[in-house]
Amino acid sequence: MKIAFCSDHGGFELKTKLIGFVEEMGHEVYDFGCYSEASVDYPDFAFPMAEAVARGEYERGIAVCGTGIGVSICCNKVKGIRCALCGDVLSAELTRRHNDSNVLAMGGRIIGPETAKAITKAWLSTPFDGGRHEDRIGKISAYEEAH
Repeated sequence: MKIAFCSDHGGFELKTKLIGFVEEMGHEVYDFGCYSEASVDYPDFAFPMAEAVARGEYERGIAVCGTGIGVSICCNKVKGIRCALCGDVLSAELTRRHNDSNVLAMGGRIIGPETAKAITKAWLSTPFDGGRHEDRIGKISAYEEAH
């Protein structure tokens, strides 16, 4: 799978660890930045990453900032993105199964690297259940088209 990453300075350290972990899992990775712990604005990295996922250049994206909140808000402004902020494995599994989320957000100052790796592994390996959930995703897509 092709996975896009982005972070701000608050998520840089965790993003760097996750990139190596995801590559070890056999996925192809692209880093949209940032590239250091110097203070930056998360929208400058979250929007381009989410847009690339929405265009289909990457199958999924992972966004990390200090809390995960800012990047998740940005990503969800992009048409076609269903970004889920997760701090536990069950939420990661359920957002894939029920919401077909295509971007995962996490907080680098909120969760540790081992928890983030477990969340990432679950999120990348869990399929969308389809069925009754497809109708719900369809309603989200129809709303996006209308607005």
